[in-house]
Amino acid sequence: MSEHSNRPSNSPHILSTSANLLGFCFVVLTSSKITKMNEASYIDEGATLAIVGFMSSCLLSFLAIRSKYESRAVRLEKLADILFLCGLIILFLTTILIAFNVI
Repeated sequence: MSEHSNRPSNSPHILSTSANLLGFCFVVLTSSKITKMNEASYIDEGATLAIVGFMSSCLLSFLAIRSKYESRAVRLEKLADILFLCGLIILFLTTILIAFNVI
């Protein structure tokens, strides 16, 4: 039952950045629905996958911050970090495909 040590934590940074990008993905998803774009299905799928990644990252980083045990917090933070990176990659690939008119 060890409490958190003085280790530096990235969880607050992951949480705030994931929440911001989650909002951005919701804006993208909503705007593609409103404009009824022909290519919207690919954009929707990319935005939805990024939303899942960022939302999972938000939840896990929050749980890492609230965890009483350092080992659990470290595991949750690592998983949140990986899911955050997956969300970033998906958002990047979707944006590149849109920019180059592939979709």
